[in-house]
Amino acid sequence: MRVAMIGSGYVGLVSGACFADFGHDVVCIDKDAGKIERLKNNIMPIFEPGLDDLVAANVRAGRLSFTTDLKEGIKGAQALFIAVGTPSRRGDGHADLSFVYAVAQEIAEALTDFAVVVTKSTVPVGTGDEVERLIREANPDADFAVASNPEFLREGAAIGDFKRPDRIVIGVEDARAQAVLEELYRPLYLNQAPFMVTARRTAELTKYAANAFLATKITFINEMADLCERVGANVQDVARGIGLDNRIGSKFLNAGPGYGGSCFPKDTLALIKTAQDYDAPVRIVETVALVNDNRKRAMGRKVIAAAGGNVRGKTVAVLGLTFKPNTDDMRDSPAIAIIQTLQDAGATIRAYDPEGREQAELVLKDVDYTTDPYAALTGADVAVLVTEWDAFRALDLARVKSVMTTPTLVDLRNVYRPEEMARHGIAYSGVGR
Repeated sequence: MRVAMIGSGYVGLVSGACFADFGHDVVCIDKDAGKIERLKNNIMPIFEPGLDDLVAANVRAGRLSFTTDLKEGIKGAQALFIAVGTPSRRGDGHADLSFVYAVAQEIAEALTDFAVVVTKSTVPVGTGDEVERLIREANPDADFAVASNPEFLREGAAIGDFKRPDRIVIGVEDARAQAVLEELYRPLYLNQAPFMVTARRTAELTKYAANAFLATKITFINEMADLCERVGANVQDVARGIGLDNRIGSKFLNAGPGYGGSCFPKDTLALIKTAQDYDAPVRIVETVALVNDNRKRAMGRKVIAAAGGNVRGKTVAVLGLTFKPNTDDMRDSPAIAIIQTLQDAGATIRAYDPEGREQAELVLKDVDYTTDPYAALTGADVAVLVTEWDAFRALDLARVKSVMTTPTLVDLRNVYRPEEMARHGIAYSGVGR
């Protein structure tokens, strides 16, 4: 099947490369000529493990190509995926759908044969209706159907998630659209991947509900961590004790500095705004978003407390900047608020991240970026582990103690055991223990 993926960012590029790997003929389209030229030279716009090899292999096989020409790119395609960004809109927090609607207008002008227009971008309920209206209004004679096919990809594990999904959700109002998408996903469907067909609006809301629920689990265990610290309990044991219940499950119960990334912050906010518009407020999600925002700066204050209550004139080593490991994504990373809190209190920041420096430099100023963790730790008065990269899981603790001015570590991911730190003479504090 010929597939056009409009938008060559995280979702579009990973999805396009994986569809090509199934044997489909895929063209990825993007207005950014520089990005397209770099992709033609196998230079990825994002860091995602294994993506460069997957793209290169499918380009060599002739199944994957890149272009800036939408009209040419969608020619002959049976499935046209809209995979452009839907960031939070300035001022009100609603999802900004301007890119989605602009693509819909372009598609309308270029359509010649029947095609299924699929919203892969995360969009609020009713977006598919508006996409259909825009295309129909611009090209009344067009033969097309609009479907919703939300993505459920974890950054850092996106290829595996796409090829071995928990579920494939499609929202359709047209039997032809269902047939096209079932054929497109047939390589997975035959491997018994759960294939769920719903109404279009249901599929759109399913994506938001999933992310909001996961964000709620993260925020719940973070609040339990605060309570554990007050009452003398261990949040890791609490998480295991409740996670072994199959009704709850163990995933997303790791206490830490709060959630970030490209999805949870903007999607919870968009869901809140949509619910308010329909006079069905989601109070739990509203609280989740508020608690999570406050938590990030609270983690900065936790570091200040570990440094004796004052970091003015002191050096803080920050290990990990991205919102999670195995990505270079800095969007809404807890590290941003933590570092800003420390800088506001007068600290000097020295930081290291295995992949995030380039993106971090765009949002964090007056930070001394180093090329390895020990360079960041050298001369530091206190260190804070923000992102649980593998590179930080087995630090040479004797070396850590020797290079720091005051060997003190605030471990916001509970990577280390308190007794291990005590043996090495390092003052240590984790989360919820």
